[in-house]
Amino acid sequence: MSGAAIFHATITCPRCGHREVEVMAIDACQYFYDCKGCGVVLKPNPGDCCVFCSYADVKCPPMQGDGCSQS
Repeated sequence: MSGAAIFHATITCPRCGHREVEVMAIDACQYFYDCKGCGVVLKPNPGDCCVFCSYADVKCPPMQGDGCSQS
């Protein structure tokens, strides 16, 4: 991984627009996320490894480095 990884990201719900700062796992991708605004369960968009890559302002730590094994 080049440079320091970022472990906090603001995830935005595409349904209600609620924004929440969350801590990302260092070595794993998160496949589901419950929106704290409307309760919808977010899932990654096709081609993305996790909900952070789909809905956050920062890609997940595995994608910040060498990439995720799920993509």
